[in-house]
Amino acid sequence: MLTIWLLVVVCGRCFGREAPLANADKMGLHAKSIEQVLRLQEDQVDVATAALIISEYWSDMVNGYRYLDRLDNMAYEIRESLRARKIGADYRAIQVINDYLFVKQGFKSVAEVTDPNDLFLHHVMDKTRGYCLSLSILYLALAERLGLPMYGVVAPGHFFVRYDDGAVRVNIETTSNGGTATDEHYMSKFKVPALGENSIYMRNLNKIETLGCFFNNLGNAYSEVGDTDAARRALEQAVQINPLLAESRMNLGNIYLNLGRVDDAITEYRNALDINPDDAKSHLNLGNAYMEKGWVTDAIGEYNLSMKLDANIPDTHKNLATAYCKNGMFAQALAQLNQAIARDPRDSSLYSWRGDVYSQMGNCKQALAEYDMALKMKPDLALAHYGIAMCLHKAGQVDEAIRAFKKALVIEPDMLAALVNLGSAYVAKEKYDAAIEQYKKAVEVKPGDATILYNLGTAYINKGAFKQATGVYEEALRIDPKMGDAHNGLAYAFYRLKRYDMAWRHLQLAQELGVEIDKELEQAIKRKV
Repeated sequence: MLTIWLLVVVCGRCFGREAPLANADKMGLHAKSIEQVLRLQEDQVDVATAALIISEYWSDMVNGYRYLDRLDNMAYEIRESLRARKIGADYRAIQVINDYLFVKQGFKSVAEVTDPNDLFLHHVMDKTRGYCLSLSILYLALAERLGLPMYGVVAPGHFFVRYDDGAVRVNIETTSNGGTATDEHYMSKFKVPALGENSIYMRNLNKIETLGCFFNNLGNAYSEVGDTDAARRALEQAVQINPLLAESRMNLGNIYLNLGRVDDAITEYRNALDINPDDAKSHLNLGNAYMEKGWVTDAIGEYNLSMKLDANIPDTHKNLATAYCKNGMFAQALAQLNQAIARDPRDSSLYSWRGDVYSQMGNCKQALAEYDMALKMKPDLALAHYGIAMCLHKAGQVDEAIRAFKKALVIEPDMLAALVNLGSAYVAKEKYDAAIEQYKKAVEVKPGDATILYNLGTAYINKGAFKQATGVYEEALRIDPKMGDAHNGLAYAFYRLKRYDMAWRHLQLAQELGVEIDKELEQAIKRKV
């Protein structure tokens, strides 16, 4: 046993492990939850431990301690290289770390963020790849183990590492194998807004602020996989930590908009623009929120501002065209789509969008030509099949429209508009069971939509299923008590069920809400009350 113990000690000395790493006494190494991490004093936070706790939330297959051991081993190897070259904990260590990470270990930057897993430290270490933030987290984790004064730095849409000992300051670009760049480079490339006294951009971040940037990207990762509630929590945490990070404000606004919290979304977009007034995407998203509110003129203003700042965001042209159509400005809508097609003639969705404009103008012949062009480029473009269906339905070709709606739904089963309009097409053909089936699917996609419930109730009325109709109409009225048509539908359903007092009550409510009621129904109910 003695011989084995001596062998372990001797090997430890060979690899320079007789002294603990610089982070060995950090309380953050013992944290078990992210809540514990955020309660620590900033100088007690261990960035790698925090990042790996978040990894464990993302995937319960992760064993964080195993990765911490690997990080420690990496730090020991780098420290031994530093000792061999007689380099202390100063700026000269940067090249040693770069050689180790990007040459010896082969870490590389991903060109585009297409896999949300690339955010997480465990995945970066397993796959030896990451993007600006995740590679920077790895770099900072090693730096804190080596006792190097390195900090995270954020610019709009980017993150890098900075060495700063008070005398020497070096920006380290982890997406370029640890190359260096000037502050001016980042200011220009990433369009950094004016740096006020409290600006978060381009300054050394403390560890909690760095984690705040991580939460921002974590929110986007959860959004990518469809976990909207986790995305919301992560982004609310990001905003709480870094209230002056415009990206977090904008991304949280996107989540609120998806959740139907339009006023909250508008607040966050405006906050983002207060921080960074020249961010084209924030103007675009604010325009989208204004459209949800029905503030079309305001939306047009935001879309135009977005385009002035960055004419290469495809959605701006599409959304501006939609807004122009809402205001009956069809020529302007077509002009926007023509510009977009000139920039990207292979984008099939643009032709489909142009078809929508012609359809709204009543020019179905030209609309169908546009949809056909889109489908030649992309046969599985659901929106084009839907557009064709709408044109055919308007032209009274209901059977052909039904086939086109079905094609759209094979490609995109949860397309709400296609489900609702297919239901309406079946009603036109007096196929009420088929209509009810489609409306029910639409309700599953958007449970809180009173109009869809009203349509479902009307299909039940047409079928003669009056009891089912009353239940659906009442559900619609719980969502929108002032839906006069639903009160009118209830009046008829209750009349057929011989519940005349209820029928009269809802008929009166419908009339008070401005619905033109059926006089024969009114007289029939009066005779029974």
